[in-house]
Amino acid sequence: MPALICGSLAFDTIMSFPGRFAQQILPEQLHILNVSFLVPQLRREFGGCAGNIAYSLHQLGGVPLPMAMIGSDGRDYRQRFQNMGISTEFIIEQADSYTAQAMIMTDQDNNQITAFHPGAMSHAHQTRIEPRSEIRLGIISPDGRQAMIEHAQQLHAAGIPFIFDPGQGLPMFDGAELAQFVQMATWVTVNDYEGRMLSERMGVSMAEISKRVEGLVVTLGGQGCEVWQGGHTTRVEPVRAERLTDPTGCGDAFRGALLFGLERGWSLARCCELGNRVGAHKIATPGCQNYTLDHLRPA
Repeated sequence: MPALICGSLAFDTIMSFPGRFAQQILPEQLHILNVSFLVPQLRREFGGCAGNIAYSLHQLGGVPLPMAMIGSDGRDYRQRFQNMGISTEFIIEQADSYTAQAMIMTDQDNNQITAFHPGAMSHAHQTRIEPRSEIRLGIISPDGRQAMIEHAQQLHAAGIPFIFDPGQGLPMFDGAELAQFVQMATWVTVNDYEGRMLSERMGVSMAEISKRVEGLVVTLGGQGCEVWQGGHTTRVEPVRAERLTDPTGCGDAFRGALLFGLERGWSLARCCELGNRVGAHKIATPGCQNYTLDHLRPA
């Protein structure tokens, strides 16, 4: 069963800072912040939430349908997915824009500073979701603001259950808008920080949010995740990573596993167990789309 993955395709420029940000930033001088970080290691990777989630789902043996906008510089990205066997039917080129770009700097404690240029992603609302019998699952991941709103409405109108995954796009929406997303979604997934922001902006507790959907997943990094259903929470234990190489894209890798399990009718806890294994494997590999999951594919 194909899963429609609405979100961004982006190029990630990833830099490693061998020190700690906290040692370079003076709290009492934040009003005149002027810092420079020496980054001896730099690489350019394929990224973006839709791309990363699609990659994870494909690695597990699922069928992703990424829906995203690329710029005139994004043809290599489309060709790469075609070579891998990932559908590019819903990847559209905006000729007068660059593909979205993320500049990500990570320190030795895995803290990150990111600058993001949306580029073609700002036009993502030009794509439209139409009902199709083979598409029975979707996800709204970070994308252009209008695209997230319209694609959620279109999925809901088409009767396609979907995950609302606001991620770093969450601050774009006020409480009423977030409540509307939750009302239309079947599941919601956030990290701990995003979960607190979601709760504060909606003015309701995590328990209350979980009563409005079939399940709310809160990822906790190295502490595993929480599954909220009907106002009650269950902790899904973490999986220890062999190496802590690069946290970039771990959340997206987790969400690919979540889609894989939901496609197969698994319980939310079982989906998250697989997600924790995938995330622990991904963090040991640099970049968002350089790992393989053949050994994790369920029989």
